[in-house]
Amino acid sequence: MVRLPLTPAEVERGERLGALLRRARGCRSMLDVALASHISPETLRKIESGRVATPAFPTIAAIADTLGLSLDAVWAEMSQAEEAVADRGRGQDQDQPVLSVTGRPALVS
Repeated sequence: MVRLPLTPAEVERGERLGALLRRARGCRSMLDVALASHISPETLRKIESGRVATPAFPTIAAIADTLGLSLDAVWAEMSQAEEAVADRGRGQDQDQPVLSVTGRPALVS
């Protein structure tokens, strides 16, 4: 099976996810969290370092459960960061009008 190269956005998302999980792990050892999550310490290390940019959902769910994170919180954190990156990429300022879904100008709040 040939894997397609990751896009820069996927790589960045993986790095953000890894940083979120490292912060949530705090002073707990990587070994303890990995074993409690039923994954290998090497897998956790790769996810936290961003080397596995698109980990499987059950893997993230297990790590989040071990760390006491809700999947909603993980999703919200990742979505918020992606929106900020997208806004920077478009060069949007907070008070500039943008087109809404209806095609009418709206203010971004």
